Amino acid sequence: MSTQGITEDDIASFLQQTPGFFERHADTLASVQLTSPHGNRAVSLQERQMEMLREKIRGLEMRLVEMIRHGQENVAIADKLHRWTRSIMLTNNASDLPTVLVEQLKHEFLIPQAGIRVWGAADAFDSLAFARPVSDEVKSFATSLTQPYCGVNSGFEAAGWFDESGAVVSLAMLPLRHDPAAPAFGMLVLGSPDPTRYTADMGTEFLVRIGELASAGLHRLLPVH
Repeated sequence: MSTQGITEDDIASFLQQTPGFFERHADTLASVQLTSPHGNRAVSLQERQMEMLREKIRGLEMRLVEMIRHGQENVAIADKLHRWTRSIMLTNNASDLPTVLVEQLKHEFLIPQAGIRVWGAADAFDSLAFARPVSDEVKSFATSLTQPYCGVNSGFEAAGWFDESGAVVSLAMLPLRHDPAAPAFGMLVLGSPDPTRYTADMGTEFLVRIGELASAGLHRLLPVH
């Protein structure tokens, strides 16, 4: 039989369309030799299949370990978020809320610097640090944020709210509002000396949740209408 003109694709197609070929020619299947990926030695088709299966199992095991690790990290984050939220809810004195919120946030999530301002607070809180005046530019900027701002500290006014503002290289600014369509009534700012801690391309889902919870807790500071 002439094999002239027969390509490898033709052979592959024939074998796919003839599933019983190797059953009828078992000796041919047993004689197939392949090169092992772990060296230049020749191995049987069955041995090569076993190697491929072991590699697949190792890959699945690595994925499983990664999934377990991510699951454990998510549980740890949820526990920290729970403790932080609980500390806010257990604060009886409304005037203590900003301090508790900031200090517990720094403690739970190892945030080097954090600051807060509330410019819509009731008159009774005017003398407290969190109610210190801020510029109209800061108010407008906070209201314009639909998502937390993350990036390099390029001299933002809000960076001056930190205890050690000179050590902050990257920061995240979270607007405080009780409704997505409402103007911001304050802003929470997180800072770090690490330039990669808060970057423009990072995910902000967690920070959005922090901002929403902080806004809900601090709503007690606003005037009653």
